[in-house]
Amino acid sequence: MSKPIVGVIGSGYSVEGRYQTQMTGESNMRALAQVVDALPLIFAGAPDITDIDALLDSVSGVLLTGARANVHPTRFGVEPDETYEPYDEHRDDVALAVSRACVERGVPLFGICRGMQEMNVAFGGSLHPEIRDLPGRMNHRAPRLDNGEMHPDPEIIFADRHDVHLIADGKFARLLGQQTIRVNSLHGQGVLEPGERVVIEGSADDSTVEAISIAGAETFALGVQWHAEYDPQTNPVNQALFKEFGKAIRG
Repeated sequence: MSKPIVGVIGSGYSVEGRYQTQMTGESNMRALAQVVDALPLIFAGAPDITDIDALLDSVSGVLLTGARANVHPTRFGVEPDETYEPYDEHRDDVALAVSRACVERGVPLFGICRGMQEMNVAFGGSLHPEIRDLPGRMNHRAPRLDNGEMHPDPEIIFADRHDVHLIADGKFARLLGQQTIRVNSLHGQGVLEPGERVVIEGSADDSTVEAISIAGAETFALGVQWHAEYDPQTNPVNQALFKEFGKAIRG
């Protein structure tokens, strides 16, 4: 029995500083395979080898994943600062164009963490390179040990850390049947100004944007700042999002 194919964007990664590869987290692919019952296929975040029209002719939906690199500041009119590296400009080229093309062509689009930020920038929005530096904001980055190293326990890293308040009668509130949810938090960069068609669907207590939709999209075009791919097999909020994406890719 055939399954719908979902394109999963890759990120550039250098092995041993010599071998350029494309990679994505396995949890993204497991979420699609196990919850959506789709076939996940990685496509390159590299414009010279990714034909976007051919890609969208071949898939039923697109997942823009999280990634280590930040969206390059010049994409939203800000001078780059080495403090906020690394960047992945090739992925920027592909992800921003794919975001716009998916909405234009009615291809379901799901953005997670960096993927949500890419959707915002694609429609003219801006980002702050370190959201915790803004007055009154919490540290949204992953938990670390006292010595500064990343905490070794994934269950602690991906534990739910703060509430998200959803707008009344918005797409997320209707889908999830509630206006307050609790999510994980593993990001530095965040939405500063929303893009022209970007609807802020949910925010944390400190006003950090956590959920967006694209106004006028014919189908699923949602983004979340948290890592919904981590546990949709068991987490009812994240499961509902992936299942709704699954409905959309089946038309």
